[in-house]
Amino acid sequence: MDISHQNHQSHLSNIKKTRINADANLPNLSKYVIFSITFGFLGINMGFSLQSSQMSRIFQSIGANPNNLGFFFIFPGLMGMIVQPLIGKYSDRTWNRFGRRMPYLLFGAPIAAIVLLMLPFSGSLGFGYGSMGAMIFAAFAVCFMDLFNNICMQPFRMIIGDMVNNNQKNFAWSLQQIFFNGGGILASLLPFIFTACGMQNTAKKGVVPNTVIWAYIIAACVLFTTSMWTVFNVKEYDPDTYARYHGIDPQANKKKVSLFQLIKTAPKAFWELCLVQFFSWVAVMYVWTYSTGTLAKNVWNTTDPTSAGFQAAGNWYGVLTAILSIAGICWGFLYSHAKTTTRKKWYALGLIIGGIGLIMVSFVHDKWLTVIAFILFGICYFTIHTLPFTLLTSSLNGQNEGAYIGLFNIGICLPQIIASLMSFAIFPLVNHSQPMMMLIAGISLFCAAIAVYGIHEGVNIKQ
Repeated sequence: MDISHQNHQSHLSNIKKTRINADANLPNLSKYVIFSITFGFLGINMGFSLQSSQMSRIFQSIGANPNNLGFFFIFPGLMGMIVQPLIGKYSDRTWNRFGRRMPYLLFGAPIAAIVLLMLPFSGSLGFGYGSMGAMIFAAFAVCFMDLFNNICMQPFRMIIGDMVNNNQKNFAWSLQQIFFNGGGILASLLPFIFTACGMQNTAKKGVVPNTVIWAYIIAACVLFTTSMWTVFNVKEYDPDTYARYHGIDPQANKKKVSLFQLIKTAPKAFWELCLVQFFSWVAVMYVWTYSTGTLAKNVWNTTDPTSAGFQAAGNWYGVLTAILSIAGICWGFLYSHAKTTTRKKWYALGLIIGGIGLIMVSFVHDKWLTVIAFILFGICYFTIHTLPFTLLTSSLNGQNEGAYIGLFNIGICLPQIIASLMSFAIFPLVNHSQPMMMLIAGISLFCAAIAVYGIHEGVNIKQ
């Protein structure tokens, strides 16, 4: 037993040394290269931010029953859960003159920009308010929008694991999230800005306002432009150089390995992070689904989606989404200087702060107090998008890294689906109160913070 234990400890020690040596082989990248690797997230998050801040508003504007909102929010998670593992697996074995990850971005970005325009026009095609045709079209629009947004997002995440060493990972992931939040600011403020400039913020029954339609048009243009910047300004490592920098067999990524086999040999940190992600993304899903209705009820005292008060709440949620993005940027600059040994502490702290913010949202009736609440949630939102990937990529050895990052996305998407399904039972239990759903979201973040302390950081893949 003692000899076996010593051999096991020696094996783990060798695994950790392999990871450290692999990281040491990766060169430091210039700030321009890291900028180019991360810049595309500006456009990617414009699409996702409009989805999170405006999708509930759009569906209620075209006649969706608030009781059924959870149904429509199943599609984004489902698309991400299917697409990202496949993109990760096959891009690990892709190589052509555009690189390993970039061909998928080159293919996905133009289509993502086009399908981004489908959703806001779902009320302008003559289906009629609350009609099945409008709902079906909007549901398909969400599916395609998320399908191609996920195709675009995955290469940006994988390229950091491919090219950035451990010393620069905090900076790279932080910069990516700064651009991510910058896109969120721009996208979320656009309806508010258009309204301030005189554009009509209301429309006839069953039609989405022009302020929202034009926000989506601009988001599509920015998504395409920033993605192409990354495609044509990032030179990926060729397979031999990649293998040398990561200290792996050059033939390793050419071997066919099933996703199921990769799941079986995943590092401990993969599963422990997925538990944290479960509670985190249940909370995020309820924020996306119920924020507009919560603000309309608590601050504007209305539940009527056709009222000016409800549409004003939709605009204000866009402003709050921009504010949370600004808070995330500020927190990102702070975190980028954090020591690599303190990541778990930063992770738990961010989740606790976010939980406090969401509980505030569920209770406050003052418009300006919601600003404080969303600043706190903005710190958490940055944390949820950054720390898990930093911890995960530090636990991988470069082999099948894209597939693992794609599989890890299931730990993001599956909670969204489960949260949406649970809402059909929970929402009636809380007397159809959208503010109470925000309270549940806050409690879920506290559970996530507790789970952080179970993460074993830096343990490599089972061998």
